[in-house]
Amino acid sequence: MGYTYEWSVTGIKKATSNSINDAVIGTRWKVICTDMDGNTGEFSGATPFDLKTIDTGSFIEYADLTETQVLGWIKHTVSSSAVTNYWDHIQGQMDKQINRSKLSIAEVSDVNLPWSPTSGSSVTPQPLTPTN
Repeated sequence: MGYTYEWSVTGIKKATSNSINDAVIGTRWKVICTDMDGNTGEFSGATPFDLKTIDTGSFIEYADLTETQVLGWIKHTVSSSAVTNYWDHIQGQMDKQINRSKLSIAEVSDVNLPWSPTSGSSVTPQPLTPTN
């Protein structure tokens, strides 16, 4: 299946330690998956980052971060070969939404159930009158 993906960062959690100011220690994000017919599925997630594992030599100041950089960290975490990989779960959830959107679902009220005397009509049922 041909899908396109639109990722966005919806929130950031940051912390300051003795050696680093405003380090990103958590993200909230969303990905929207669209199939070739325009049906979509969406997944929102949160990805934590451990302050102890930040490389101070390659640290990027918070004010200099771009959404592309942060999304790169998120995508690496959710789809890497490490234990944090849960891309299959994310894709599965979006696939379910896409497949559901292809269904035609209708709610049927009790007066339109197949066994209802008024099924398929707009006739208001009349009270039964006793016969002699």
